[in-house]
Amino acid sequence: MKKDFYEILGLTKSASADEIKKAYRKVAMQFHPDRNPGDKAAEEKFKEAAEAYEILSDPDKKAQYDRFGHQAFSQGRGGGHGSMNMDDIFSQFGDIFGDDSPFGSFFGGGGRRGGGSGGRTRGTRGSNLRIKLKLNFEEIAKGASKTIKVKKHVTCNGCGGSGAKDKSSIQTCGTCGGSGQVRRVQNTFLGQMQTVTTCPTCNGEGTTIANKCTICKGEGKVYGEETVNIDIPAGVQDGMQLNASGKGNAGDRGGPNGDLIILIEEEAHPQLQRDGLNVVFDLHISFPDAVFGTQIEVPTIDGRAKIKIPPGTQSGKIFRLKGKGFPSVNNSYDKGDQLIHVNVWTPQHVSADEKQMLEKLTQSQNFQPKPDKSDKSFFDKVKEMFG
Repeated sequence: MKKDFYEILGLTKSASADEIKKAYRKVAMQFHPDRNPGDKAAEEKFKEAAEAYEILSDPDKKAQYDRFGHQAFSQGRGGGHGSMNMDDIFSQFGDIFGDDSPFGSFFGGGGRRGGGSGGRTRGTRGSNLRIKLKLNFEEIAKGASKTIKVKKHVTCNGCGGSGAKDKSSIQTCGTCGGSGQVRRVQNTFLGQMQTVTTCPTCNGEGTTIANKCTICKGEGKVYGEETVNIDIPAGVQDGMQLNASGKGNAGDRGGPNGDLIILIEEEAHPQLQRDGLNVVFDLHISFPDAVFGTQIEVPTIDGRAKIKIPPGTQSGKIFRLKGKGFPSVNNSYDKGDQLIHVNVWTPQHVSADEKQMLEKLTQSQNFQPKPDKSDKSFFDKVKEMFG
């Protein structure tokens, strides 16, 4: 089970943006791999902190996490949320420590960490996309797999996202020599320290383009369409947002894709209503059925079910079908019920013969209201249901 993001950073849900940033900076410095060489446990804690900061530092993602927990980002499992690589993590430090920070060299400055990639960054990250997805009650109750077509910026096929006309048009940056970084020595209160900043000429890419791709005009992306498969977990609610990592707009010149934000909309059911995890159905029965009792079919999320109406059933009676509601999005074992609210139908128009029969019945003692102590009031029923 994934750890709570607030617990990882030693925070509470009321933490401000500045408090989140300070907490992450503290944990990142404590467990940074360069300070803990060969320590796998420290590296895991370092990654956990980065993942927590990625979510909690974004107001939209933080709101989703506060409401739905890790399940809000289940679509990002296997990519994005929960699978950040070290390059992704070190790219955060420009925001945390700043390009001109005396710790820039140690933490990788505003660009990527030095090493195998030479400190280069890829192009600009693509923007996020938001779509609405309508689901019926059955899809919400069981979960669903959806295949949808999304109009967005996609990687240019002509240049493969590089933005260049051909391979020979990509040249090593003359300012940084291809490293994507410019190093300088700075005097600080700790003494003379070397800092690293992103190269202003190539913006950290390490290369420049002599001849741009004629299809995308050097951007590495074009407007098009992509088919996206989305797995919807059971129990989602109207207004909930899911995050499909990397399924948003393509980035510039090979930069990473943005995310696809899926806003859930519930389709109204013709007969049922949702109340949290419970499903509510208003059942209307005739007066004779209320007196003599009957067996009747009622609609459920996944079909129909028979219930028995005992003789003498009063209007306002609530029957409960255990486990026939919605599962919790955070715990599939926690399931709601179907509540059947009985309404005894009173005819608004009667014939002369029917009126004569009813007038005779009004004189019978059996038809005089005589509620006993076991008949709960409406207020008691509400307290029983929701108390």
